[in-house]
Amino acid sequence: MYIKSLLLIVLTWITGLFTLQAQSVNHRFNEVYKGDNLQQVAFPIGGMGAGMFCLEGTGAVSHMSVRNNPDMYNEPAMFAAIALKGVPNSARVLEGPVPGWKKFGQRNAARGAEGSTYGLARFREASFLARFPFGEVTLQDKTLLLEVQITGWSPFIPTDEDNSSLPVGALEYRFKNTSSKVQEYVFSYNARNFMAIPQRPGMYDSTIGPNHILPVKNGFVLTQDSTPKTPFHKGSFAIFTDAAETVIDHCWFRGGWWDPLSIAWNNIEAGQVKPVAPVGKDAPGASVFVPFKLAPGQERTIRVMMAWYVPNSRLRYGLPVKKAADSTVRDASADLPSIYHKPWYSSRFGDVFAVADYWQEHYDSLRKHTQLFTDAFYKSTLPAEVLEAIAANLTILKSPTVLRQYDGRFWAWEGCNDETGSCTGTCTHVWNYAQALPHLFPAMERTIRNTEYNESMDSAGHQNYRASLPIRPAGHQYYFPAADGQLGSIMRVYRDWRISADHKWLQGLYPKLKRSLDYCISTWDPKHKGILEEPHHNTYDIEFWGPDGMCTSIYLGALEAMIRMSTFLGEDVSTYQPLLQSGRTYLETQLYNGEYFIQRVQWEGLQAPNPVIAAQGSSEESERYSPEAEQLLEKEGPKYQYGGGCLSDGVIGAWLASVCGLPAPFDTTKIRSHLQAVYKYNLKKDLTDFSNPQRPTFAMGEEGGLLLCTWPKGDKLALPFVYSNEVWTGIEYEVASHLIMMGKVKEGLDIVRTCRSRYDGRVRNPFDEYECGHWYARALSSYALLQALTGVRYDAVDKILYIDSRVGDFTSFLSTATGFGNVVYKGGKAKVQTVYGNIAIDKIIIL
Repeated sequence: MYIKSLLLIVLTWITGLFTLQAQSVNHRFNEVYKGDNLQQVAFPIGGMGAGMFCLEGTGAVSHMSVRNNPDMYNEPAMFAAIALKGVPNSARVLEGPVPGWKKFGQRNAARGAEGSTYGLARFREASFLARFPFGEVTLQDKTLLLEVQITGWSPFIPTDEDNSSLPVGALEYRFKNTSSKVQEYVFSYNARNFMAIPQRPGMYDSTIGPNHILPVKNGFVLTQDSTPKTPFHKGSFAIFTDAAETVIDHCWFRGGWWDPLSIAWNNIEAGQVKPVAPVGKDAPGASVFVPFKLAPGQERTIRVMMAWYVPNSRLRYGLPVKKAADSTVRDASADLPSIYHKPWYSSRFGDVFAVADYWQEHYDSLRKHTQLFTDAFYKSTLPAEVLEAIAANLTILKSPTVLRQYDGRFWAWEGCNDETGSCTGTCTHVWNYAQALPHLFPAMERTIRNTEYNESMDSAGHQNYRASLPIRPAGHQYYFPAADGQLGSIMRVYRDWRISADHKWLQGLYPKLKRSLDYCISTWDPKHKGILEEPHHNTYDIEFWGPDGMCTSIYLGALEAMIRMSTFLGEDVSTYQPLLQSGRTYLETQLYNGEYFIQRVQWEGLQAPNPVIAAQGSSEESERYSPEAEQLLEKEGPKYQYGGGCLSDGVIGAWLASVCGLPAPFDTTKIRSHLQAVYKYNLKKDLTDFSNPQRPTFAMGEEGGLLLCTWPKGDKLALPFVYSNEVWTGIEYEVASHLIMMGKVKEGLDIVRTCRSRYDGRVRNPFDEYECGHWYARALSSYALLQALTGVRYDAVDKILYIDSRVGDFTSFLSTATGFGNVVYKGGKAKVQTVYGNIAIDKIIIL
């Protein structure tokens, strides 16, 4: 054991050397962003499903997305400032230099960024450090003898989904006087009424409907009223401080052109602190002022708290129910107050003032409990690139990708477009990959399973892979069932049951699980071979024709999960055991080419019609067959297959089994061989000579990345599946964690470093991994790296903690359904340090 641990420590040290080589010159993984690496940094702050804004690496606020939709280019004129009383030209916006790309790369750049704060004097240097969910900006300016640090955050407390879903955020400004004399300062936080809806985007001289700036204790509230036809316009955003000295200007100077901001800045420069009472309507902006003194070496922190409230939307998605068989459950959405999405927080709070009161009253305890999570997570001794990858993608849970509807249930997009969500409905075959939510907020994750097996499934077992919003029964006349998503969901039920130990929940779902699996068998494996032979839809947005390693591996995992759940409940498994055995045999003998698993393209002799005929029923013009495509069909089979290719996702069922606490559903030696082939053929360190006619900017040029598929044997199809040349971070993490689980630590970490090197802040936001949209859910597969490196898995059913370390001694974060803390493993012995809640452990098994 000692020799094994020593070798693993040496291996980790060696990979650390590779880590240094893989990073950009100025940025080390999980450390400070500065210089060019600060360019794209934008760190989400907000509650799960409640909206967000971003704290940029400079200290600016951007991506203001509080209206139940993403708004990527919404960078309102809101800013903090500091001025030294009696010192000319000392006023500074509490931000670093404006990133160069904003001067010419923004919308309407040719108009000179009118209405922005870019032209106001600011600090000369900035740096940023992320310790999720805290983001810390350090500002420096040699002309001012003042240290400034900004800490942005919002509550994130695993197992406490309600306090983690609040529509709030905070910016804490810490000042230290580094001069040799007492200094008088005026701090201010200033904002145009960005909740007002302009007649023209970005032009607030004319707005739609009445708007106001209202008073709140130590602050102001930006509001926009609704009209009978536009209830979704109604919204409020409160900004207030904890400082007793606070003075409020509720109404900036009213005038044309840039008068309001010009006069507001004049007042800031003069250190003028003058209260201005609220006016009836149409106040252009407001400011809070906090005058204070600091002796030499003295420090002070001023909290700027923010809360918002937008109770209505016009979000409604999903097909209408066409026939009784479409639904097996009552339409619970009839109990909701609107046919459109209303956020969860609107069921708990009556208005923004109630939110602000709660935020102010509970601020200290929420910060304390959030800090417990941060301290426990960053106490981990795992490689820096791993901690960075996991933490950076937890921001997805704070982004507009996630919604939480009025009754508290979770619903999500796949990602975010610039001003709308991207791809509706907590898509089963995307959220298949996401491993953070079930461990951090297990009760929230189980609401997704409840939707999948109730509102999203019909009486035959057909499961819509996109849930309606608000969540309700939906018609099944359009969406194909997605084989990977529907079968993967069965495995995720097993995972969620072992995490929660909720036997009653499992028992209630079981008849629907059986109906779902039986539907999958009759639809895609009607000959009971244990393989998916009929055309089956999947995460690549096409159908695979004939058996393939990817989806068949998920099928085998689902059968294994079903057998185990059925056995626990005393149900019959005689149908599933032979399928598992025959499928395993077929996969290992017919779909394994001696190095990796492939697809056997088949389109004749099936129950499905000819691909040309089958495609005629599609609503997507791109899926239909042109005369040229028909010729291609005769030559090599249906479009969009992978055939003999080496698919990065090719054994995902085995990965899902591992993260769900199931045994490998087929030969681990062959699984390891496949993963090694993926690493050998699909990981490219430089894509300069690689051509990608699909969506190239995920990785291109001198960047590296893991290609979704390659054809090492030279048998590439003319039109393989539509995303085959792309690089997806969610699959990079899946493969990396799976390699590590198979003992290939160096290779797995190499993929993680290659991925995160693309997100170093120079070109891409380190806190926004994108695929089909910003903050793309598949990237939450990164959380599996924790389990991969440590082998830590808590089984609440048996109250057993499993450990199978691949890195020798370690300290790692652990989150369960009842609490979180750390696992400390040293010298072959382990202990758990619980810092929040409780974790009942009867036995620790070290593998």
